Amino acid sequence: MSKLTLQEQFGQIDIYLFDQLLKGRIVPGMTILDAGCGGGRNIVYFLREEYTVFGADADARTVEGIRALARQLAPGLSAGLSPDRAAQNFRVEPVERMSFDDACADVVICNTVLHFARDDAHFESMLMGCWRVLKPGGLFFCRLGSTIGMESKVQRIGSRDNPSDGGRRYKSPDGSERYLVDEALLVSITERLGAEMADPLKTTVVQNLRSMTTWVLWKKPR
Repeated sequence: MSKLTLQEQFGQIDIYLFDQLLKGRIVPGMTILDAGCGGGRNIVYFLREEYTVFGADADARTVEGIRALARQLAPGLSAGLSPDRAAQNFRVEPVERMSFDDACADVVICNTVLHFARDDAHFESMLMGCWRVLKPGGLFFCRLGSTIGMESKVQRIGSRDNPSDGGRRYKSPDGSERYLVDEALLVSITERLGAEMADPLKTTVVQNLRSMTTWVLWKKPR
């Protein structure tokens, strides 16, 4: 039997999520929930290694694709009492209204999702939707757009429905319009959640076009 290539084994996993694997923070037996899973680029490895994997995305076509991927890589998802557990594990839902149980996941992944918030209230509801399903002691992995390192290059455009309200939506030099956080906001939210940063904030500035920040938290045990 031929060995898998690295791409076959890990898919297009985010390099900073891969770093969490290398640090031993995500280990077999854990339950993974990908909030805003898209096409499943970050869960190929977890499916192959028979982790318990859940996911949600608002795009029905995308979710059908990831269900097919799960059936291929993790046939055990279709075993048991249900004729198709893949349909239960991967749901057509926005992250702020996921129907998974409270505290059901050891690791919640929210990769390039929160910056699509319409305004402050939407950002808060998306974030708390992710936090609700994370177990105490669990790991929250998030990458999202930020203004860090790009403060003088982004243009504030306010909320999607009210451009004059001074909200946190910005236009970046690459033309994207997103809800962008900064260091002070992420530190403040971390404190409000009673969480602990697993790593310092890490920000990548892509050739002065956009900025992406990695925010990794431990949810403190009760």
